[in-house]
Amino acid sequence: MRSRFAALASGSQPAVVKLASFGGGGRLGAMINYVSRNGAVIVETERGEDLRGRDELAGIHRDWDHLMGNRAESRDIGTFLVEVMETEIPNTTADLHTRARTLLQRGLGDRSFVFAVTSAGDGRGYRVEGVSVLRDSAGERLTGDAKASAIVQERLGDEGRKRQQAVTFRFTGYGNGIDYGSARVRDLVERHPGIVRTAQGEAIIDAKQAAELVQRDWRKQLHSRKSRDVMHVVMSARAGTDVEAFHAAARDFLAREFAGYRYVLALHDPSRDPKAEETGGKRPHVHVHAIIAMRSDAGDRIETSIASFRRWRVAMAEKAREHGIRMEMTDRRDRASAPAYSRNQVRPTNRKGRTQHEGTSEAGQRRYEAKRADHQNIASTPDSKIYSMSARGEWLALAKNSGEADVKSFATAQAIRLEADYDRAFRQEMGSSDPRSNPSQYRINLVKLAKTVGEGDIMRHMTRQEFESYEKRVETALFQAERETPQNERESFEKIAAVARNHVNLRRELMELQEQGGPTDPGLARSARKQSDEADVYWQEVVARHGLRAAEAANRAMLEVERCRDEIGKAMSGEIKADRAALQADLQREISKAGELGAEGNTLIREIAEVDEELRVAIERAEQSHDDRKTPKPADAPIVEVGTNNSENLGPEEEFGRRSSELERDHGAVHPDRAPREQTRPSDGIGIELARQHIRRPEQLQGEIDDRREQEGDEREQ
Repeated sequence: MRSRFAALASGSQPAVVKLASFGGGGRLGAMINYVSRNGAVIVETERGEDLRGRDELAGIHRDWDHLMGNRAESRDIGTFLVEVMETEIPNTTADLHTRARTLLQRGLGDRSFVFAVTSAGDGRGYRVEGVSVLRDSAGERLTGDAKASAIVQERLGDEGRKRQQAVTFRFTGYGNGIDYGSARVRDLVERHPGIVRTAQGEAIIDAKQAAELVQRDWRKQLHSRKSRDVMHVVMSARAGTDVEAFHAAARDFLAREFAGYRYVLALHDPSRDPKAEETGGKRPHVHVHAIIAMRSDAGDRIETSIASFRRWRVAMAEKAREHGIRMEMTDRRDRASAPAYSRNQVRPTNRKGRTQHEGTSEAGQRRYEAKRADHQNIASTPDSKIYSMSARGEWLALAKNSGEADVKSFATAQAIRLEADYDRAFRQEMGSSDPRSNPSQYRINLVKLAKTVGEGDIMRHMTRQEFESYEKRVETALFQAERETPQNERESFEKIAAVARNHVNLRRELMELQEQGGPTDPGLARSARKQSDEADVYWQEVVARHGLRAAEAANRAMLEVERCRDEIGKAMSGEIKADRAALQADLQREISKAGELGAEGNTLIREIAEVDEELRVAIERAEQSHDDRKTPKPADAPIVEVGTNNSENLGPEEEFGRRSSELERDHGAVHPDRAPREQTRPSDGIGIELARQHIRRPEQLQGEIDDRREQEGDEREQ
């Protein structure tokens, strides 16, 4: 692991060996035509023979025929058409759908299906088009042909005679797997927009919803069976890799791993690919396709387990290095990477450069976005958690011991990434300890412990003093939880305590690493400059949208609020000694000032209030006070003219409110995160300072609101 990580940090590329698909003997010709670009690309056999043109390629099927099982694919999904002739048609569309659904349930039994109903042109009946799963819950599988049509027709004939209907049912086609089913349901939705319904009467509105239904609800009902006589494997390298060297490495890899099996390979070089880019050709990276028979002449079958693919990536990397290509085997857990998406979860939308996709369902879209955005994925199994902990330790060791700035920067980034993954896993582990579900002191202390350990998330880079204070708080929380732990929970608590202490140890190592590298680390310095530049640009956008005075006023108010909150937090943790009542009074005063700003029309403050309950209450209180002022006053009440300068007669809070009422009332807002402890004045460059406090855009604010609501919902469920 250590040598792999050192190579990756210094620029080695990952070894990519992926399974594209399986296929039966009947698909062998189509698969070879695909990788050969219909004979335009040379195909090489395992014996080193070059095959050119479709005539020579056709001989592969004859040579491999004895290795093909040619097992028939299961018929999983069928399309059907029902024509109903009757004189009394329901007056409403809803009644028509209900009648058609009842009819189909009579004929198809408990099978899942979707359908669309249209009235006949002469008004004497209606047509029902649909797609159905062919296997029912008892295991009976309709064949989707004329024989199956007769079975369903017989069931519907009795019903038709009772209702004086002429009912005609027939299957119009059948296919295998969720790909076929998704395509047929999408086609039905496109031809009959807005009227497609499920067996439960739910509407299917668009193509994504159609694919989601098949992939999520129908998949387990299919019990699909498909012949696996050949497999399609792809080996790829980064754009710019030596083409001939990679071709030779792929050839050697296949010869080593699939000795005794029949296979062919074809190189796809973007500079010589005959297929046009808009149709999927000329991919920017070099790659080699291989079609491999799953059974050898001796009768052995290829094993396609997770361990096999790991072994193949190791072998591919070794062969690449032998040919002068820097390449290493990688594991998804090395960086807590998101899982890959499969070809039936997405479809291409743009093939220019790197192919862009969209999900065929909501789940597919989420998986695609997570992979493209390189989201972290939490290790879930015990083995994977142990692996992730080892990987984090190796990245930290590499960052500490490397003398190269780029390697140190890369390794530090990976350690931080795995740390964030570890943080979330820890919070999930602690999430079941909700005091409302079990109000014991033990459970309450566990929740406090989880919150204390999570405080480190706020400060990604701690000073030594901050870390020592943080470590003391965690140990105190551990001591309190251990003291209240019942005997039957001891084993569970020891595991939690070990996780918490490992978490603190990781924070210590990161703090020490930061002290060693400091601001002189080129990688970290570049990152800091980039963040600063982005903050400056975004501040200009804020000013352009909301006006300088409104943004500065909101920033001044929130700086004071956060300063007070920070001091209260320090007082509670024992970092400083102060009168908590006085600090709380200061906080309420500053929140009241900010509330006045919001009540006077500063929408930046009002949007912050969407995620700040205290501020929201302060704004409501200020608005109520303003409404009271608008009511007629007694004749002897003093009159203050609006717009006149009466600052000499006003106290500090009234003067703050008067000045804030003169600020711009532009719409839209942003939300500054926790501000620094120092008070910032306009002359100190307050505009740039606001942007540098990790300003949240409106969509980020909404995300925070949604997260908070989701968390509250989870807590209620627990």
